[in-house]
Formats: sequence, structure tokens, C-alpha cells
Amino acid sequence: MSHSFFAYIFRMRYIARWALMRNTRTENVEEHSYEVAVLAHALAVIGREIFRKDLDPDKAAAAALFHDAPEIITGDMPTPIKYYNPELKTAYKQVETVAQDKLLSMLPPELVDAYEPLVREADPEVRRYVKGADKLAAWLKCQEELKAGNSEFRRAADETMSALRDMHLEELDWFLDHLAGAFQLTLDDLG
Repeated sequence: MSHSFFAYIFRMRYIARWALMRNTRTENVEEHSYEVAVLAHALAVIGREIFRKDLDPDKAAAAALFHDAPEIITGDMPTPIKYYNPELKTAYKQVETVAQDKLLSMLPPELVDAYEPLVREADPEVRRYVKGADKLAAWLKCQEELKAGNSEFRRAADETMSALRDMHLEELDWFLDHLAGAFQLTLDDLG
């Protein structure tokens, strides 16, 4: 029997993000997932090393790699639509659950227990860091677009920053205060 889970996962590169906006550089779900994994790992390291929390950065990074896996089946639903009203949000969650079920059914039965917590974002503490990293990656994308002169991302940048601050995640605040400024620099300025 052929199990197609990983073949599907590798198709994340074909799912475009920010479909409603003009982009100076397109972004796909695969590269976004990598960035979210790097950021989730960093936030968990900050939590562990700076704030002395009992966090596992590797677990956060692994969960982040799979956080948008259902979009292989559903596509990337733009945030303004996904969260437009409670009914639509609930319906999308149901569609997402069906997509998660479908993906997990593509694994050999012996591997389902290992991947199910990642695909379903089962750990609430890890999910919080992945969500923070996901928003942070969106804000960094907005900054990249603004730096390239694309003012279409101004409102998205402001709204995303507000959402980041509303998360009340001290690791996010620390990242924004100590590390985010470097994203404004050119390659020459990074030194």
C-alpha cells in the first residue's frame, strides 16, 4: 500500500499565501512553515533561557513545521475571510479538522501517533508559541513588503502588530524589542 502523507506535505510549496494582496515577492506555505518553525524555536528558547520557563524549543519547531499542513487540502484561506464572523470561523475549523483527518489517514498506522499531535496542534502550550511565531512571521512579511515600497501591506502590518501585542506573550515582546530591528537593515548594514 502506498502512503502519500509526505508526498502531500512536500506540496506545501505550491500553496500561495497572501492571495488577496499584491506582493513584491510571493510566499508559499512551505517557506512560511519553515520561518514559523525557526521563530517558534526562537520564542521557546527565549522563554527557556531569558524567562526560565520549562519549554522544549524542538517540540515547538516540529509543531510549527506542520501547523499549516491542512492547507495542502483546504488551500490558504485569507485571514479576513477566515475570521469574518463566528459561523464562518466555526465552519472553517470543521473543514480544517476534516483535512487533518485526511492527512493522518495517509500515514502508515504505525506513524499516526507520532504525527497526530503535530498535525492537530494538540499541545495548548506549544500551540501558543506556534501561533505567536505565525503572527510574527506575518508581521515580518509585512515589513519585507513595506521595505520594498509596497504600501499595500501598511494596514496588515499595523493590525498584525496589534495582534502580536494582544497575545501578551513576553517572549514575543522580547523578540520585538531585541531582535526585530535587524529585519529593517540591508544586507550591507547587517555586517
